[in-house]
Amino acid sequence: MSYVSARGQVERGPGESDERPTKRARVSGSNAETAPDAHAKPPDAIKSFYKRYQRYDKYEIARRLDLADCDVNSKTFTKHLVKQCTEDLPTGLETAFSRFLGTNLAGDADGGSDDRRLEKPPTVYQLHNMPGLFIYPNLLPQDVQISLLDKLLHRDLSNPEHQTNVHLHFNVPYPQSTSDSGEPGSFFDSSAATLEYKPKATHSAIDTQKLLDKKLRWITLGGQYDWSNKVYPAGTPPAFPPDIKGLVEDIFPMNAEAAIVNLYTPGETLSVHRDVSEECAQPLVSISLGCEAVFIAALEGADSKASNQRIAPIRLRSGDAVLMSGESRYAWHGVPKVLPDMCPEWLQVWPAIGSEENKERFKAYKGWLKGKRINLNVRQMFAGAGPDDEPEVGDA
Repeated sequence: MSYVSARGQVERGPGESDERPTKRARVSGSNAETAPDAHAKPPDAIKSFYKRYQRYDKYEIARRLDLADCDVNSKTFTKHLVKQCTEDLPTGLETAFSRFLGTNLAGDADGGSDDRRLEKPPTVYQLHNMPGLFIYPNLLPQDVQISLLDKLLHRDLSNPEHQTNVHLHFNVPYPQSTSDSGEPGSFFDSSAATLEYKPKATHSAIDTQKLLDKKLRWITLGGQYDWSNKVYPAGTPPAFPPDIKGLVEDIFPMNAEAAIVNLYTPGETLSVHRDVSEECAQPLVSISLGCEAVFIAALEGADSKASNQRIAPIRLRSGDAVLMSGESRYAWHGVPKVLPDMCPEWLQVWPAIGSEENKERFKAYKGWLKGKRINLNVRQMFAGAGPDDEPEVGDA
């Protein structure tokens, strides 16, 4: 079976032809016939495995021998479950980070023309039983994580083009632009505390603090996914944020065209599902920020027997990324557990982090991220080999 390597190369299995990655043919402009059913239910064995992890506390999870942990600095590193990929990450990774931050090696805001050196190049792992699923532990440096959070939750959340779950039930007002720069305001600004969210039906009214602490569960970027019908609406989608698009495409073999930003607090989960509504089978990328979580991926067997289901629980930390490609692109996956009190100490104070201006501006929400996990899940909607059109073909 073909799969996309950690370098973005299309790798062939023994005896395979040098064909392009499988794409979903359009059928009268709709989804492809060959993709799995978006409304299908996972096998009982996969659901049972998911529910078992949902019941574990963080101490039981720490003792699990089947839980893949790719952090070599952790006491729970599971070398027996993973193999290190021999392929390097794309060259110019430091440049990608500099471009995203708009800084050079010295940290000056000059457009990021120079590289910034990483203390230790990230390593890429693949699970033995999950071909095409790659784990990038500690991929994003601390300053990139902070900047990504700022862009997603200050700028993009304040852009009305990027819809949220809250829009389904409330008329959402937006914070005023900052007077000095004219940039969009943030829902974390003190001035946003008085915004009124009028319910569309019988829901109780909410304020901004309840919005940020409890009600906000997802934000859509680019293609605005319809969760009810499990399709992307017809028509031209809003523009994908160009700086985030550039970061993703500089690292991963895909076009960033749609994303869902999921927000969790400990006790909240993401049920087992498959992402199959895109018109192509290009890789899917997931980036974790904030609290640690258990992510489960599963490949369905030929029958419903539990022994024929390949299931992999994976521990994900802030700054980690997962790429699902090839056979694992349409894997069942979900998040049964977000681990409490497991956000990195240096990140817990977000959004009151960084400059003295930020610390003062967002002091009312200091420590908000301590109890949150943010996940950026990026997809390619339309057929195409990736940002460079034709991937480089490597040996199997």
